[in-house]
Amino acid sequence: VQLQASGGGLVQAGGSLRLSCAASGDIFSINRMGWYRQIPGKERELVATITSRGAENYGDSVKGRFTISRDHPKNTVYLQMNSLKPDDTAVYYCLYSDYERGFGDTWGQGTLVTVSS
Repeated sequence: VQLQASGGGLVQAGGSLRLSCAASGDIFSINRMGWYRQIPGKERELVATITSRGAENYGDSVKGRFTISRDHPKNTVYLQMNSLKPDDTAVYYCLYSDYERGFGDTWGQGTLVTVSS
């Protein structure tokens, strides 16, 4: 599986951005996709994930501000980020998980989101 992420950039606090991640290759019908983020020197943390059945999971710091969605025919997941804060500045990594077949996690290359104050 290959993941192609896009949509990162620079935005002012209070603004919005939308990230996209398209998966290609050996996509299984039962999977989980989503986003984690990482600041240098810190562990990677959950932003949001969504399963192929539509179950969503959010990190506490983004609940109520970020929304994850997916387009099944396009194997693409989106992250709508609203009310952005400087603390949201990080590299955002796209994730594809296929534990049903035992293939585990595949990570995208990361896209930088910078929120200025």
